[in-house]
Amino acid sequence: MRNLVLTAIGDDRPGLVEALSTTISAAGGNWLESSMAQLAGKFAGILRVTVPEDAADHLIAALTSMSALKVTVTSATEAPVPETARRLHLTLVGQDRLGIVREVSQVLVRHAVNVEELSTLTSSAAMSGETMFHAKASLQGGPDLDAAALQSDLEALSNDLIVDITLDEVVLI
Repeated sequence: MRNLVLTAIGDDRPGLVEALSTTISAAGGNWLESSMAQLAGKFAGILRVTVPEDAADHLIAALTSMSALKVTVTSATEAPVPETARRLHLTLVGQDRLGIVREVSQVLVRHAVNVEELSTLTSSAAMSGETMFHAKASLQGGPDLDAAALQSDLEALSNDLIVDITLDEVVLI
């Protein structure tokens, strides 16, 4: 089996997910995981599929020739998560301003923390109507991560940005 990661973008309309799933199924592919959204009138998605080795080239050709979506296909391997990896969950809420993601990601990289998943959105504040920025991230740190130092750096950044940042370690049972 070949492991593929697909990115797809096109003008949003009903039927795009169905067209992708039909194309994948017709080649004997298996849809494993995905994240999709409508952004500014565009459909944007990333997904992982497996396909029998002898059908991979056919699937890639079918996907890249779709008329409603621009699909990019990349071969991938499964990278096992080290047993010693530390899982963290970060949430951030504050008044929107330029550079929030950049500044938070700079703190994370200084602590060698990997962003595994990031979801952001803006909303209107209930009372003031100001634009609020919201972020949720799943993070992975190494076994030697100093979580207290990371928390301290994020708290200092939180004060500078005037946002609320919460960092929790995920304990797997």
